[in-house]
Amino acid sequence: MKSIVKLGIVLALTGSLFASCASQAYVTEQPVEPVYVRPVAPYPNAVWVPGEWVWRGNHYVYHRGFYARPRYNRVYVQGHWQPTNRGYVWIRGYWR
Repeated sequence: MKSIVKLGIVLALTGSLFASCASQAYVTEQPVEPVYVRPVAPYPNAVWVPGEWVWRGNHYVYHRGFYARPRYNRVYVQGHWQPTNRGYVWIRGYWR
């Protein structure tokens, strides 16, 4: 009986994870990126990861960039606004 309950909880959590990742929010106009001064790198070879737009509730919120440790044989691809038939959608940045 306990294993069935555990399996149900795992399935519910997995389903909610995929449901939250699958949705995309569209806007008619791209939000304007706030202007701010990039801070000085906290250590040598720090990589600047630019800010990202995150969908919160019913609008996009801008999260400022940050410095990260470089990843071996990888580069950071900056996020961007992708035009679609429904409007614009934010494509998140990632390490490639």
